[in-house]
Amino acid sequence: MNAIFLRIYGGVLAVLVLVALLGVLSLHWLNQQRGEQYRERLAHGTFTLMGDNLASMNGIQRQRALAIWERLLGIPLSLLDAEQAGLDSGARSRLQRGQVLVEQTGPHAARVFRQLSVSEPLLLTGEVQQITEQLARATLYLLIDELVRAPADEQPARLQALKRDKGFGFDLKLLALDQADLDDDQRRRIYEGDTVMALGKGGDSIRVLSGIVDTHWVLELGPLYQLRPYPPEALVIIALLGLCFIGVVVYRLVRRLERRVQALEAAATQIAQGSLQTRVPSGGNDSVGRLATAFNSMAEHLQRSLTIQRELVRAVSHELRTPVARLRFGLEMIQDADNEAARRRYILGMDNDIQDLDKLVDEMLTYARLEQGTPNLDFQRVDLDAMIDQVIAELAPLRPLVRLLRGSSGGEDGASACWVEAEPRYLRRAIQNLVSNAMRHAESQVSISYRVEDGRCRLDVEDDGPGVPEAAWERIFTPFMRLDDSRTRASGGHGLGLSIVRRIINWHQGRALIGRSERLGGARFSLAWPRVQAVEKVEP
Repeated sequence: MNAIFLRIYGGVLAVLVLVALLGVLSLHWLNQQRGEQYRERLAHGTFTLMGDNLASMNGIQRQRALAIWERLLGIPLSLLDAEQAGLDSGARSRLQRGQVLVEQTGPHAARVFRQLSVSEPLLLTGEVQQITEQLARATLYLLIDELVRAPADEQPARLQALKRDKGFGFDLKLLALDQADLDDDQRRRIYEGDTVMALGKGGDSIRVLSGIVDTHWVLELGPLYQLRPYPPEALVIIALLGLCFIGVVVYRLVRRLERRVQALEAAATQIAQGSLQTRVPSGGNDSVGRLATAFNSMAEHLQRSLTIQRELVRAVSHELRTPVARLRFGLEMIQDADNEAARRRYILGMDNDIQDLDKLVDEMLTYARLEQGTPNLDFQRVDLDAMIDQVIAELAPLRPLVRLLRGSSGGEDGASACWVEAEPRYLRRAIQNLVSNAMRHAESQVSISYRVEDGRCRLDVEDDGPGVPEAAWERIFTPFMRLDDSRTRASGGHGLGLSIVRRIINWHQGRALIGRSERLGGARFSLAWPRVQAVEKVEP
């Protein structure tokens, strides 16, 4: 049993216990409402019939009718003023709408109220101690008293009208004596004018039957079903079964979840121990699946960063070795120099080595800063012609034997084609790196050109040097990548310039490309990016 399962299962158990308590209270309230509706349904038809009859009588007739009905029903009946009954506004409103109100006064006792009419606020009140056979027989008597006022062939229609108008809560039927579901003794008793109570077929209901004098009809009341409250034991059993079911489901879900979390924990431990290639399955769209995807991305970024760091350290140590060795050699030679010209030559060489070291440190710092992520880029409208002229002016004196030429440039909208949206400082650095790289490997000339078409800008830097083998095009932009065959190590550089170019142009949502210059015969490096930058930034 694990901690995650215990916490979730404990929470589910607490909620289930709370729901069970609320369920018991709700069950008790529901049983009360069902009992109230059941009692009202049983009493509605009988008291409505009596109330409607009383409404059409005078005072003396009402006293006589109440005395007769008291003997028939076996319960005390009275007429009360609505104010004397002590009912609240909600109960009085229900009575005014023609409903029968049953107010429980004991386990099996209740007071029944029925207003005679809307215009007469008198309430017919009965004190019912318990439902007895006498009440059922009295209801039959009242119905038969209404039916005998109509001819025998009209009595079925009259009964349906009474059932509809008075709102009886049980079924009423008129049957021929030979059609009634009775035994011979019960038929005899009805023939003799008695009232018969018969059990239903399932034994859970009763039917009350009585014959109508001078007709062949038998009035059947029912079946009447006893109200069975919902038992609390059923709720407890349902809660226990639900608890077991929820426990099994939660355990299976949590167990699967814990396995995936344990896999993440094991992978994190392996990565911490140096196994950077460790990954976890990233299937699923749930939170753990997204966590696994983020974990794998983090591991890949960490592995890539550490790999680059190792390469950086290895490359730096390699790059530092040559200029440091030349500096040491220069110092030794200065001590042995026998004339001023030799000492100046060695000092000049040492100065060049120091400049080489300075350039290496600058490129390393730049690359490390770019590797930290995308900075806040301030995209502005940049005059591309002016930026290219500035780069040419800065770099041309560094190698006078190589001519920097402006190739054919232009765009789809004529004179306005020279502007693009970019981060000026970084775009200028990318162009500088490309032009410097081309000047190192060119024999006599470097060409710079651009085109603006279909909302995109493309800048090309071409040289007439030996070019780059096509097999190396895919890896030429990786850090510390230098080719020993066509682009010799004697040309200088540290293999970081092109990787910086690729990172900068990616921030501008563009691409850095390489190909062969058809015009000059050497390499052609190209930058392609949208002329208008989108709002969102591109991740490195």
